[in-house]
Amino acid sequence: MTRIGVVTFPGSLDDRDAQRAVRLAGGEPVALWHGDHDLHGVDAIVLPGGFSYGDYLRCGAIASFSPIMAEVIAAADRGVPVLGICNGFQMLTEAHLLPGGLIRNDHGSFICRDQRLRVENADTVWTNGFEPGAEIVIPLKNGEGGFIAGAETINRLEGEGRVVFRYLEVNPNGSVNDIAGITNERGNVVGLMPHPEHAAEEGFGPDTSAAMRNGTDGLTVFTSAIRALVSA
Repeated sequence: MTRIGVVTFPGSLDDRDAQRAVRLAGGEPVALWHGDHDLHGVDAIVLPGGFSYGDYLRCGAIASFSPIMAEVIAAADRGVPVLGICNGFQMLTEAHLLPGGLIRNDHGSFICRDQRLRVENADTVWTNGFEPGAEIVIPLKNGEGGFIAGAETINRLEGEGRVVFRYLEVNPNGSVNDIAGITNERGNVVGLMPHPEHAAEEGFGPDTSAAMRNGTDGLTVFTSAIRALVSA
């Protein structure tokens, strides 16, 4: 069974949800601790949402220097799949595994909503189960989710097809070019602000035309990684 590690930091609050999503996708979740230097031989890694280290300094900045992140960076460089969700996305930019950064929402307020997205890149480890251009709904909750980067970096991300998810209908936080998620050049590291682990089980996800709280679009993020690892 594919073993996917989920790192818990002081202030993490979506780690258990990510573990459950891994289990629902057919994988084995493995709890990892921020203070360790041991990935326990996992096949992939999830950096979950929350408020690591109280979001002091900058969101994700202190977490990026935690002991486990040295192992995560080395693993990512070897091609191990790494997913950063919300605070985890912030960690990936602070650790320079992904370019750019995340800043305070342009309207200055925390936002929590079911967010429509378009899948722009279905060729990454974490998105291969989607159809290119698929429109999905995944919950979003953040106070510092505005993606920024220099013009040259934005042009490179767009030109190389490294924008993975894009906000539709409304830009909830002022992200440049409505960018909701990006990938590295290799396609094994993906960061996004919306929370796929909160759209992984019927009865607990976004509302759909079929039933309330029935959306499971986020589950495909986790099944994609498992499929990629099994077929590798």
